[in-house]
Amino acid sequence: MTASALRRSPLVWLSAAMLVLAVPTAVLAVLDPSQVTGAGRWVKPLKFELSVALYAVTLAWLVTRLRRGRRLAGALGTVAAALLLVEMVVIVGAAALGTTSHFNVSTPAHAAAFAVMGVSIAAVWLITAVVGALLWRSPSGDAAFDLGVRAGVVIALAGMAVAFLMTSPTAGQLADFRGVAGAHTVGAADGGPGLPLLGWSTVAGDLRVPHFVGMHALQGLPLLVLALTLAAGRWPAAAALLTPPVRVRLVSLVSAGWAAALGLLTWQALAGQSVVAPAGAVLAAGTATAAGLVAAAAVVLVRARRAAEHRAAGDPAVPAAAAP
Repeated sequence: MTASALRRSPLVWLSAAMLVLAVPTAVLAVLDPSQVTGAGRWVKPLKFELSVALYAVTLAWLVTRLRRGRRLAGALGTVAAALLLVEMVVIVGAAALGTTSHFNVSTPAHAAAFAVMGVSIAAVWLITAVVGALLWRSPSGDAAFDLGVRAGVVIALAGMAVAFLMTSPTAGQLADFRGVAGAHTVGAADGGPGLPLLGWSTVAGDLRVPHFVGMHALQGLPLLVLALTLAAGRWPAAAALLTPPVRVRLVSLVSAGWAAALGLLTWQALAGQSVVAPAGAVLAAGTATAAGLVAAAAVVLVRARRAAEHRAAGDPAVPAAAAP
């Protein structure tokens, strides 16, 4: 897919439309003090507009990386753009009506809208999985890049799947039904104290945290590879240190860390612990995981530095191709 074809992609047009729509939505979020489920009425549409814009342009870019199956992926991308547009119509429409879009089954119309959102996002998940499978069969020749993209897609799919944990009605909702079935907060009602803008609960577990962290591996890991590659191409010292095998090892460690963070944050949320107050086994496991990853990264970099020094000294025992 050429640059001109990318500009014509419905996903790119959707991304641009969401960014344009985010401007008046942000203004409304500031000027309109009304709230829905304890949060600013226009905050949720704003967050989804930005998230959809980022996802859509990322998926369009991933399609350009394909060497085979590009036509199928392009068609699926068009379907994904249409489904995400439907999702945004429901979310913005609900905000305009002063009600919530998610978990709202208070009337047949609201229940139908929520069901449409569920079907749409499930289809988008499947489309992402198909594009990911096609990417797996389309190596670029850069092992670090391929690893970053593949790991990013897998972790993003897992992060997206966390959303399905939010759709089951809570015990309180079953005991006293008030037209809401499902929640993102665990251990408290939705709409309590939360972080600025993000709204993640500061008093209970919140499944939006792992959902967010997992989804954005789709951007974070390829950007990491880009940063490492640019550093290696721009600075001689970095080039000597960040050889292709070293970049693969570093991307492997960050991918493992990202996946571990997704698992730990999901565990933390389901345990009813706020993202700002990890405790007990969750805190211990998180600390041990972080320490292990930092230590492993340090080992990789120290060995890479030693190998670079040997190469600079002309040591034939450490050929460039075999360097860490």
